[in-house]
This record gives sequence, C-alpha cells and structure tokens, in this order.
Amino acid sequence: MPDDVLLPLPRLLVEPVVRAALLEDLGRAGDITTDAIIPAGERMEAVIASRQDGVIAGTDAAAIAFELIDPSLSVTVERGDGARVVPGDTVIRLSGPARAVLTAERVALNLLCRLSGVATATASLVEAARPHGKARIVCTRKTTPGLRALEKHAVRAGGGSNHRFGLDDAVLIKDNHVAVAGGIVPAIDRARARTGHLVKIEVEVDTLAQLEQALSVGADAVLLDNMSPDTLRQAVTMVDGRAVTEASGRINRETVGAVAASGVDLISVGWITHSSAIIDLGLDAA
Repeated sequence: MPDDVLLPLPRLLVEPVVRAALLEDLGRAGDITTDAIIPAGERMEAVIASRQDGVIAGTDAAAIAFELIDPSLSVTVERGDGARVVPGDTVIRLSGPARAVLTAERVALNLLCRLSGVATATASLVEAARPHGKARIVCTRKTTPGLRALEKHAVRAGGGSNHRFGLDDAVLIKDNHVAVAGGIVPAIDRARARTGHLVKIEVEVDTLAQLEQALSVGADAVLLDNMSPDTLRQAVTMVDGRAVTEASGRINRETVGAVAASGVDLISVGWITHSSAIIDLGLDAA
C-alpha cells in the first residue's frame, strides 16, 4: 500500500467522541432554540465551506454528528481529509431536516475546525522540512484528552506521522525515569528485562555523553532533546545508523529546516496537537 494513502478512522473510534460532544451540547432538554423556532417539517440546504487556506481533517466526525441527530439528513463530503482548501471551497454539503442541521452544526464545526487546524499546522512543518532532509514530522502524546485518535489522524492528514499512541505501545525513557533509576544504563537494562522482544526502547538524551551511554547498551531509538543543529549533526554521526534518531524541543516552522538538515530521522513536535490554531470553516444556508 502506498505511504500516502490516508486510511479513515474506524467509526467505532470516532462515534463515541462525537456522541459525548453532542450530549455535552444538548444537555437535558435538547436544542430549545431550534425546536422553538423551526417547524419540525422544515427542510434546508447548507454547505460547510472554508474561509481560509488550510488542510482538511475531521470530515468523518462532522458527518457522524449530523447523522446521529437525524439519519435521514443527506451529508456529502466534497473535500475529504487531507484535501487542501482555499476560501470559498465547499467541504461538506447538507440537505434535509433543518432542525438536524442547526442542532448538530456547532459540534460538527468544533471537531472539523479543530482537526483541520492540526492537519494544517502539520502540513506547514512538513513543507518547511522537506527540502532539507529525510526527517518525518511526528506528533506526541500532548493531545486533547478524549481526542487523541482523531488528532493523530489529523496529523497524518497533514502529511505527518504518529509517535506512540499511549504509554502501553512503546518504551520511552524520559529524564525523570533516568533520574529515579540512577542512570541511562540501568534504566534501559530494567526496561529490556520487563518488556517483550517486539517492544522498542527509546531513551531521551540531553548531551552527547548521555547518547554514548544509550548506544552502548543498544537503545533502539534516541530522543535528542533541545540540541542545537550543530550538536544534532554530531549526534547523527555518532549514531551512524545504529538507532533511530528523533529531534525534539521547541521546533517551529522557522527552525525545522535546520533541524531536518542535521540528518535526523524524526522531528517530534507537541504544539501541532496541543496549540495549533483552528481553521475557519463556516456553515451557511445554500
């Protein structure tokens, strides 16, 4: 399968998130504004369109929001996840009961705008890094509680890749683990003794001396934290292919090119999921 194929998230993952958001919005009595003003049989046509440049993500979540309110509502996604949009581009077209459109509108837009913001931020870094090296942009666990699967999907929609999804799918030994364990070598030794042979072990290092310790006991990957581009280049030379190299620490669009040019394999960025600005998308009657 080609690397650029973006597979949709299973509905089993997305629907509970959308249901929780709808329950939060509908409260105990439903949409009392819409129900009071709009006749039950009223129908409408509407579009969700972009009001700025960006990359779309979250169309499945938005569509599910409308469908859960009224399955008879017709929802047509015209620009799916990963699509680039400019102001005026239609993303989703809606047709059916007006009450359903208006009741689901905010939840659908909240998810769509948020996830498209993540995708757009990721794409900006991917584009800035691409001319300078092989490094892939990856996300972290710094995600919105309850939205991790959706936000990590949005990272992929923006051309990035995913780091571990949780504490249970890979070992990442951070500085506090090292401090409590008494050093990098004992921390790695203990992790290797307690995990299966298929579990990768990554360790965070702040200096080249720590990197040498991690390499001496066969770390599978090294997180090179807050290193300058020059130090990163030295680290990549030291590793010499023996481990996956990951750069991290306050990386943005202006600095990512120099980091990529160091030759690292991965560049992990937390802000693309915890602080990216939303993309302005709006719903209007057609």
